[in-house]
Amino acid sequence: MGNRRFSDQLHLIMNSRQILAIIGSGPSCVYLLKHLLDNAAWSRDNFSSIEIFEKRGIAGMGMPYHPETTERYNLSNISSEELPELIIPFADWLRKQDVSWLKEFGIELEQITDGDVYPRLALGAYLHAQYHAILTLLAMTGIPVHEHIHRKIVDVRDDAHHAILVDDAGETFTCDRVVIATGHYWQEEDHPAMGYYASPWPISKLLPQTGEFLNFCIGTLGASLSAFDVVSSLAHRHGTFDKVQGGLRFNPHPGTKEFRIAMHSAEGLLPHLQYSQTEPIRTIERYISEAELLSLRDKNGLLRLRTYFNHVCRPVLTEAFRKDEMSDLVALLADPAFQLEDFAERMTEKHDYSDAFEGMRSEMDEAEKSVILDKPIHWKEAIDDLMYTLNFYAEMLPAEDHLTLRSKFLPFLMNVIAALPLASGQILLALHDAGKLDIVPGKAEVAKLAVGTTGTKVMVDNDGEKSEIAYRMFVDCSGQGALELDEFPFPSLVADGHVRQARAAFADPGAAEKLPDELDSKIFDEHRGRFFAIGGIDIDRSYQLIASDGQASSRVTDIAFPHTSGIRPYSYGLQACNETARLVLASWTKK
Repeated sequence: MGNRRFSDQLHLIMNSRQILAIIGSGPSCVYLLKHLLDNAAWSRDNFSSIEIFEKRGIAGMGMPYHPETTERYNLSNISSEELPELIIPFADWLRKQDVSWLKEFGIELEQITDGDVYPRLALGAYLHAQYHAILTLLAMTGIPVHEHIHRKIVDVRDDAHHAILVDDAGETFTCDRVVIATGHYWQEEDHPAMGYYASPWPISKLLPQTGEFLNFCIGTLGASLSAFDVVSSLAHRHGTFDKVQGGLRFNPHPGTKEFRIAMHSAEGLLPHLQYSQTEPIRTIERYISEAELLSLRDKNGLLRLRTYFNHVCRPVLTEAFRKDEMSDLVALLADPAFQLEDFAERMTEKHDYSDAFEGMRSEMDEAEKSVILDKPIHWKEAIDDLMYTLNFYAEMLPAEDHLTLRSKFLPFLMNVIAALPLASGQILLALHDAGKLDIVPGKAEVAKLAVGTTGTKVMVDNDGEKSEIAYRMFVDCSGQGALELDEFPFPSLVADGHVRQARAAFADPGAAEKLPDELDSKIFDEHRGRFFAIGGIDIDRSYQLIASDGQASSRVTDIAFPHTSGIRPYSYGLQACNETARLVLASWTKK
């Protein structure tokens, strides 16, 4: 009887273990696997196997770091000391690589440091190696992992008991739990005949054939890190860079007289340069605990931006500006009327230059002192941390504050806290000095593309001064926004009501009537409430899909940035991949 009872219990335990499927094998998957490994006993007790589906031929890299997408002249914008922990730190892994392999990426073994940035292909190779190291360790702990390479999942069905994945060949795979970790993707179409590219990726599509040149002006929409990738890749095909005192000099190849690049920036700004930090890894609870933050909600359960700024940001920033010896900002923060929007405006003005390139040049000295002398810029680090924290509670913001955050504050963050590597800044300055790179200020809009025409027309509105510019090649580098519900890549989840659009309730329903007419399509009434569609799909705190009836899915988790960036507007980069994976696993282990 005792043996039978033990056998029955074992059978129940075995049957309770689930099959976990992960769609996509990029950084979000890698960090999820790392957290599963860190919780190996729990993982072994709860999952009979982990199944990874990757549409490409190489797993464990992700789109930004994949050789099919990027190339050697595209730099990462994160250093080894800023990377969340995997099996071995990035810089230590680089030091173990063959010297000839390192030289392919312009890396000198004796010059490798924890604080430098390196080509994205090198970071991709590192992630790939860490991915396989984690798989090996998972197998050693008794957790089987199966890779399904070259298998693109095009649909997911959620029935009463299982999730069913459907690939592009029509084959199905049944699992108990699925994590969508598909990462970045661009659905918009390129129109090469018209010289228009909806994204820079893969970067190879923009590059001339060996021995050929693009001897004309190329335009980019945006002057962000993606635009810099285009600039760097094209520049290295049209000339060489020499080290000179104070930076770099660009030497154009013969026959490239007309080659140049114009970056369209709405505010005429360039990203600001990297700086030294006291704590290179962001954490959600650096300045406030979850319990303390939740206590700041109003009677309707909403967290207001003004409340967050007054109770959390103001004291932290005051101390940071004291450390940076910026007494004028300390005085401004002492005034209760000085709010988040005022802060963004003030700091933008403080870093607003009549000539963006000269502004970058003047910042280079400060940035070099900060990085080389390890002198932190405390206020930049503080505001980055504070917004990182807010990001993971943004579902508590009302619609009014989501709109304020996106229109007033996030553009400031993306410019002032973007942390362009110093090496990248030197390339930009060298190209500008050579007459090969400029910024076009003003809001830019691509004119409707007409079949049969060549070139792309761009309409520019710079504070009411309007102009039209024609380009033989124009690249949209504005980045990937939150996708709409009809763009969600797994149609059965939409059709069956297992997913809905992300939304934020209005604190004051009357505020909806005061919004510009162009936002009317994003306002809707549902369940006796008035909401604003903030982009992307709805998820709960644990990244589980929210169905049309408001219930969270017990089977489908979505951690793909383009799907969740409405709810998580400042969640980007590898640190956010790690934090998201941690939150997902924490929610699982509590159940």
